[in-house]
Amino acid sequence: MKPMKSIRRFLRSFVYAFRGLAACVREERNFRFHLAVMLHLLVYLPFFTLSRAEICLLFLLCGLVIGLEAVNSAIERAVNCTGEISPRAGAAKDMAAGGVLVAAVTAVVCGVILLWQPTAFAAILRFFLRYPVAIPVQIAALAAVVLLIRKP
Repeated sequence: MKPMKSIRRFLRSFVYAFRGLAACVREERNFRFHLAVMLHLLVYLPFFTLSRAEICLLFLLCGLVIGLEAVNSAIERAVNCTGEISPRAGAAKDMAAGGVLVAAVTAVVCGVILLWQPTAFAAILRFFLRYPVAIPVQIAALAAVVLLIRKP
C-alpha cells in the first residue's frame, strides 16, 4: 500500500508544477514574452543549418530563461506576501530579476551567434514569396503574441 501512496504523491507533484506554469502563463507578462520567443524559434528552426548539439543548446537556453522567469515570479510572490517589503527583500527580488536578465542576454548572444545565417534568412524570405498566404498568417500570429503579452 505504501508504494502506491508515494507514486500518487509523485504524480501529484507534476499537477502542482503544471498548475504553477499555467499561473505563470496567465499572470506573468515576461513569462509569456519568453514563451512567445521560444515558440517563434521553433517555427523558424527548420530553415537553419544546426547540429544536434547546437539545437540542444538553444533548447537548454530557452528552458533556462523560462525556468528562471518562473523562479523569479515565485520569489516576487513570496516577498510580496509579507505586505511590507524590507530593503533585503527588495534586494532579493532585484537579484532574482538580475538572474533572469543574465540568462536572457546570454541566450540572445548565443542565439545570434548560432542563428546568424544569411542563407537561412534568404530561405525564409523565399518561403514567404512562394507562399504569400503565409504572410497574413504570420502577421496574425505576431498580433496574437503582442496581445497575449500585453494582456494585464
